[in-house]
Amino acid sequence: MEVFNEAVEYLLGYGIPVVEDDQMDLEDVFDGECDNGFLSAIDSPFSPVRTESADFGDGLGEGDPEKMLERRALVLKSILSSEQQYLSELEAMLMPMKALKATACTSQPVLTNQQIRTVFFQAPELLALHREFHEGLRERLQQGDPHQGVGDLFQKVVNQLGVYRGFIDNYESAIATVRKCTQTDDRFKTLAENMMSSKDGSNCRTKYTLEALLYKPLDRVTKTTLVLHDLLKHTPEDHPDRPLLQEALRISSSFLSGVNEEVPHKKSAVTISKGTTRQLVKDGFLVDLSDGTRNLRHVFLFTDLILCAKLKAGRQPQYRFVWYLPLPGLSLIPGPECQLPPDTQCRMDQMKQKAFRLRQEIQLQRKGSRVLSTRTIDRARKKLLDCELWILSHSPSLPLELHSRCGKSHTVLLSSLYELSEWRDHVERLRGESCERVSPDLLNLTNSCFKLRTTHHPPLYSTLEDSSDLGLCGTLCVVIHRATQLQQPEIDLSIFLEVDSFGYFENKAQTRVLMGVLTPSWEEEFSLQVDGAHDLRLLCVQQPGREDSWIEDRVLGKTTVQLDAKALLNKWKRSVVSLQQIELSLSLKYTEHSLQPPGIPSTQSSKVFNIHIETVAEREGVLVPHIVRFCAEEVERRGLQEVGIYRISGVATEVQALRTAFNTNLRDALVRLKAVDVNAVSGTLKLYLRELPEPLLPPQYFQALAAALVIADPLEKEHRLVSVLQSLPSVNRNTFLFLLEHLRRVSQNQEVNKMTAQNLATVFGPSLLRPPEEPLGDSGLCVDISQEIVVQVQVVLCYLQCINLPAPQIKLQRHSAELEEMTQQEP
Repeated sequence: MEVFNEAVEYLLGYGIPVVEDDQMDLEDVFDGECDNGFLSAIDSPFSPVRTESADFGDGLGEGDPEKMLERRALVLKSILSSEQQYLSELEAMLMPMKALKATACTSQPVLTNQQIRTVFFQAPELLALHREFHEGLRERLQQGDPHQGVGDLFQKVVNQLGVYRGFIDNYESAIATVRKCTQTDDRFKTLAENMMSSKDGSNCRTKYTLEALLYKPLDRVTKTTLVLHDLLKHTPEDHPDRPLLQEALRISSSFLSGVNEEVPHKKSAVTISKGTTRQLVKDGFLVDLSDGTRNLRHVFLFTDLILCAKLKAGRQPQYRFVWYLPLPGLSLIPGPECQLPPDTQCRMDQMKQKAFRLRQEIQLQRKGSRVLSTRTIDRARKKLLDCELWILSHSPSLPLELHSRCGKSHTVLLSSLYELSEWRDHVERLRGESCERVSPDLLNLTNSCFKLRTTHHPPLYSTLEDSSDLGLCGTLCVVIHRATQLQQPEIDLSIFLEVDSFGYFENKAQTRVLMGVLTPSWEEEFSLQVDGAHDLRLLCVQQPGREDSWIEDRVLGKTTVQLDAKALLNKWKRSVVSLQQIELSLSLKYTEHSLQPPGIPSTQSSKVFNIHIETVAEREGVLVPHIVRFCAEEVERRGLQEVGIYRISGVATEVQALRTAFNTNLRDALVRLKAVDVNAVSGTLKLYLRELPEPLLPPQYFQALAAALVIADPLEKEHRLVSVLQSLPSVNRNTFLFLLEHLRRVSQNQEVNKMTAQNLATVFGPSLLRPPEEPLGDSGLCVDISQEIVVQVQVVLCYLQCINLPAPQIKLQRHSAELEEMTQQEP
């Protein structure tokens, strides 16, 4: 009853009605649905768990018996810990089941009885099975006897795990039911996307989706072979467990191949033609995104599958299997670019600065400018490697989702569009060549990866001893002129530029999108700050128009240009490069100078999004940033009569194009503003305000503004609001005043555009004002989420209604002439 009552309270918390029935039990949900047929031993998996054991050698059973027993104990403790986590996940999966069954008896059921049976089929049996195994293993380990046998426990699990076959066969139906009900019932969607489970047996709670929890048993099956291999490797030859574990390993190895290849789609699992062997096509170090956690992994693309492995460094480097997906039926879906959280971005800047200083220190030693001890240099190299490993794990921001037709999916993050395009092209080519495959021996395949890999080092070893060419360090100027030889002149094109830093590439710039031009001519110049650059990558990308916003960007051609510092130093070099069928003309020039550490704004930096507003305004020499002024003026020029202006979202591709333009080239942004739909202009302004690291009304003023709202006297309330406004930093105050004047002009046309002051305050309030993360002082004002929204909206509304606000100052006098010249420039 405790579990039931907890589940009922959980559902009631989401407003889902529950009818309590003390007689209900887990078996009620599955009456008549369990598969009583027992599968043969070779088709029955035991509970596989992932272990991260230390590197103790390669031979099975080799080494001193006593040391092997010590290592065996460590492996068993790791298995026990992982088993505890798995039990927690199974319990989290089953938590809402009884309550969902209770709602099935009401007039508004969340799920029907049949849907409940489908979603949770065989899950209670799995939980009971693993509880028994966990208890038995825990009791054996508590005895502390290194000679204590556990092989009978594993044998018992193997002989009872026919239930896994039923779970796996039902998995696709369960997932389909979850997805369908998530789309049709908001109550179930809320429930299915907020499942909670404790982590590692601690009080720390982790949020899962129901779909992710349903995949846990399948994920566990794939780790069987590696777990048994680890345990057997550290079990002495004369130990009574050895024959039991050997038989379990044989069974699990066979089942592992069968589950991943044969169970979901037996008809399509055929043998590769005689004489055909599995070949390695491409490999590289990518970031595997799992449950929100980034892990640097070595990914291998074979002719019939993708294998993800973890590289364990040491005197004898080894690979450990993580996951794999067969290529037949595999779909690849690029996702929107990920934005790092502000705290992670701050640490990223710190790590880049640290790597920059360490690299300079090592370079000075190479040039003989500084004499350091060997130990000091080795320590610097180790620190540099740690920095670059962290950067390599956290910098990639372009997601690529891999979906298998057997229901498994994984997401990898890549650092550049060029790299993403390479992986997609290879996978699509291999996927179309043949649907034939053989079930892989994952253990042997993973072990062979160290010899097969073609990328001999991850792109993080920037300090090569025999390297005298440090690449370009300074400013690389690139002018993109025009493209010719287009096969489809009606398409919309832009050019992407990517430059490496000691072998690691990232997106640097993008030209504006030219629409339907036979010979597109950009004539755009970019100044790229480079450090250790050797190559420039160019991509010609077809971007969808407004009416085709659902279509993905398509790379029409790409190439790599090697950068010769001597040929480009202080002089322009014009050339024509081939991007498959497209010919692109460009000019390059390199200026060498001492760079500032990354993360420190330079005079040539032009990025405005996700940058503190004071930094942007100071760089531009104004009190109201250009993006705020120009977007507001464009809305006033042609959007005051637009119904729902600021409420209706613009086309996402146009908003992102404007975002890129403001970040790279203000002159180009001014041209684009006049060409795109006015809702994209208003959306860009909202996006800029929303992405400010600190809101326009800083959090430390939230309590004072909230307190002003409760003042009954209108004159006193306005006086207090004006007083708070006057205490804001100059840029924040003037930008906010400018925005208020603009929104007033919008609301004056409310009879046509339907945007009242209340509507505008609702739209802008959450972006302009946020509470501090923690209350300030002992008497800090604490508000819940509903009160927070009320304060945000009411503060902006009250300011819009104030009649005694000062006029904003827009720009500094010294910058006026230059600014006016740019705004008046015709495209």
